[in-house]
Amino acid sequence: MRDDVIRVFIGYDGREAISFSVLAHSIHRHASRPVAIMPLALSQLGGIMTRERDPLQSTDFSFSRFLTPYLAGFQGWAVFMDCDMVMLQDIAKLWALRDERYAVMCVKHNHVPKEEEKFLGQTQTKYQKKNWSSVMLFNAARCQALTPDYVNTASGLELHQFKWLESEDLIGELPPTWNHLVDVNEPRDDLALIHYTIGGPYFDDYRDCGYAAEWWAAHAEMEHCDQRETPEKRKQRAAAQSSKALA
Repeated sequence: MRDDVIRVFIGYDGREAISFSVLAHSIHRHASRPVAIMPLALSQLGGIMTRERDPLQSTDFSFSRFLTPYLAGFQGWAVFMDCDMVMLQDIAKLWALRDERYAVMCVKHNHVPKEEEKFLGQTQTKYQKKNWSSVMLFNAARCQALTPDYVNTASGLELHQFKWLESEDLIGELPPTWNHLVDVNEPRDDLALIHYTIGGPYFDDYRDCGYAAEWWAAHAEMEHCDQRETPEKRKQRAAAQSSKALA
């Protein structure tokens, strides 16, 4: 695939199907360059993703995310991101941050969760480099250790702590605006990518989480089909949807 096409792999879990669709729409909504979006759905990875589900695995894509370089043919660059996100800026700006010095680039969070559970009663696991792998910009040719065999057999910590790299010097750092952890990081006004890591507003228990309005606005835009609707009318509809959801 041409390097001017931005390849994006998004984790897919049927329990959060709406979040995948909203994220994909929000990416296209702001993109100034061609984007190819591919869901990492286990139903489409038969014969490739074969490992049994880990009891601590909170989503279907906890490990399949590391197949991104393989699915990209170990060529060029590709983006992976969790589905519980919404894009607020042009993904071409993220693409422009590619640096050939690195095998992978991510936001290097210092995230030590305070809660014991997150969405759907899932255990909130705690480990070094927590959430680093939730948004990754892969230099696929330099990630050839991530074969299907390795991804299916390596431990969770080996994968999520980037132990498949020869050196941590191969991990480049992205600006924190490209993976803002809602209700974990301090709010700011220049966000590019919002991550509802504890739980998104599409779950009843997190309807009033931080940046819920931004997600509902993206949801309203995704549902929109009448081009005559004014931007002000769209804002009103998004606000009405959000209020209804919170009722």
